[in-house]
Amino acid sequence: MIDETLTMIPGPTPVHPRILAALARPTVSHVAPAFVKGFREALDAFRRLCQSESGQPFVVSGGGTLAMEMALVNVVAPGERLLVISHGYFGDRYAELAGAFGISCDVLRSEWGRAVPPEELARKLAAGSYAAVTITHVDTSTGTASPVEDYLRLLRGRDELVILDGVCATGGIDEPFDRWGIDVLLTAPQKAIAAPPGLALCLFSKRAMERRRSRASVPAYYADVNRWLAVMEDPGRYYSTPCVNEIVALGEALRIVHEEGLPARFKRHHRIATAMRAGLQALGLEIFTNAACCADTLSVVLLPKGVADADLRKETAARGVVLAGGLGPIAGKAFRLGHMGNIGVGEVAAVLEAIEESLRALGLAPAPGAAVSAAARHLAEVELVPALHR
Repeated sequence: MIDETLTMIPGPTPVHPRILAALARPTVSHVAPAFVKGFREALDAFRRLCQSESGQPFVVSGGGTLAMEMALVNVVAPGERLLVISHGYFGDRYAELAGAFGISCDVLRSEWGRAVPPEELARKLAAGSYAAVTITHVDTSTGTASPVEDYLRLLRGRDELVILDGVCATGGIDEPFDRWGIDVLLTAPQKAIAAPPGLALCLFSKRAMERRRSRASVPAYYADVNRWLAVMEDPGRYYSTPCVNEIVALGEALRIVHEEGLPARFKRHHRIATAMRAGLQALGLEIFTNAACCADTLSVVLLPKGVADADLRKETAARGVVLAGGLGPIAGKAFRLGHMGNIGVGEVAAVLEAIEESLRALGLAPAPGAAVSAAARHLAEVELVPALHR
């Protein structure tokens, strides 16, 4: 790391030195043979991360919000109906995007920290049809992991396209694109993939690409996948100058992902999440998200009575660990802790020790070492992951 700060927010996440070294390589022409080869490899590695044989990947300079826009405007036209399944701030953002493009939108909202029950979706689908349904796999504001497979069973065989927002899941939680029958998966590199921010990532199914081809135009220029398609099929072609260094860094991040192996990576994320929450609870802290839908990529943690959000985060930052504040109705009542990407045992211990010391500095009396001890029972195999050795 460049300094001793450990950024444990729900993205950007800590970047492995191998990826930083790739990012620092000299900027080259976007049509240089070596870069074109690396871009092509990154596109293939992203498709393999999503476990798809035929999905069409798109890697475009931008961010997760651009990926959301690309996923929407290419398959849902103004005047058509969209169903949004929202588990928090970022689910609600899809409703805002729909409004910006004149798309009619119905929203199924859950109580913050809980998931929309599948039976609510079943009732909504029985009442009518939509052009598409959006699902946020993990909402970064609430830590809620959607019961995606339950939703997909209800959508199977219907005409609605399925748009899955994987921004806070892809690379840390299983998302088998072909087997699940997803039409568009959108994500970003700076969370569980653990590369620097700066790219919008999408994977379109054949059905989604056919939907785009059936339209004479879409209300977008830069976000129109038809304009990018030639470049994605042959990265030596030009449409708009790609952010060369970020794509090189993404390629290295995806190499780390595949060196570790997807089953091992998903297992590690689950173990680390379990360990982190065991340590937090040993400190007397309460997890905000309902236990039935806690995500493996982050935890949303309620603040102890009498402890101010800014004070706790200031104390942990002084100890080298940066946490994120709560959003929406839990702002000032909770903090958010990311535990995804290329982190291992050392990071878990450092975070829990910093929180324990911070609580003590703020007048609480957690048992010394209790958090790390509680976490250790879940971490026996995690430190053996070769990709995490720095």
